[in-house]
Amino acid sequence: MEKPLIRLDALGKVFAAGQVETRALRNVTLEIDRGEFVSVAGPSGCGKTTLLSILGLLDAPTEGRYLLEGRPVDRLSASERARIRNRAIGFVFQAFNLIGDLTVFENVELPLTYRGMRGSERKGRALGALERVGMAHGAGRYPSQLSGGQQQRVAVARAVVGGPPLLLADEPVGNLDSGNGRIVMDLLRELHSGGTTICMVTHDERHARAAERTVRLLDGRIAD
Repeated sequence: MEKPLIRLDALGKVFAAGQVETRALRNVTLEIDRGEFVSVAGPSGCGKTTLLSILGLLDAPTEGRYLLEGRPVDRLSASERARIRNRAIGFVFQAFNLIGDLTVFENVELPLTYRGMRGSERKGRALGALERVGMAHGAGRYPSQLSGGQQQRVAVARAVVGGPPLLLADEPVGNLDSGNGRIVMDLLRELHSGGTTICMVTHDERHARAAERTVRLLDGRIAD
């Protein structure tokens, strides 16, 4: 039997500020199989973004275990986490997070540059990713010259250019109008149908229904 891509065992996260402790996650146990599309839903402040940050190795849990592709990753060093992020995880953020003084092509190419990939291969992959999201025509533009929907499509291209097995999306249509939101959600569904595992945080029930399965958080716990 194939191991799940993600396995969380009794995961917890506590933030400390002086003498005050805030427990963001409590006893979260969860498995996500390869090829699944899972949404994480719940009210503001329930721990959704904290959970996504831990899944993306941007943060570490205070307790419990996190296995990615069968390997424990909850206690890795910062450099080891960065290396795994670059090769195994793609990110799509609500605010796009494109670099303003880089062109669309350069933004998408950047993760491959960190891998030390040859220029010719980087170019082919970056243009292929932009073609996949319908933005090849804008390769020479800058983010400020794009609409919000176009920027998010570029952000998706950057997230998938390296072929990561896992795509994490944090409110990916939160800053978009309904028309552009539908385009981005259709794009995520297309990526999922191509085999990408997607974990998406959303507070919108309409978008949560796009996933195969919804995990609901309440006060840092899985509610159902």
